Amino acid sequence: MAVYQDSSFLIRCDHFDFNVKRAPGTSASVSGIYRCIGCGQEIVAKKGQLLPEHEEHIHGFEFGPPRWQLIVFIL
Repeated sequence: MAVYQDSSFLIRCDHFDFNVKRAPGTSASVSGIYRCIGCGQEIVAKKGQLLPEHEEHIHGFEFGPPRWQLIVFIL
């Protein structure tokens, strides 16, 4: 889970990209923090960078296939 100390550095936003579940190997739509919705691991990706493939992000079978969701993006 992403945490912060000073809320004045963050802005609340309902951008549509927060609702997109991305498959492994797809490009990051914006630079930011992406979270695997299966296991909760977070990564940082630059805009256009490929999100980790199945072979790069391995978690337990019980979590299902990896899917990446944007949780914080950089303006």
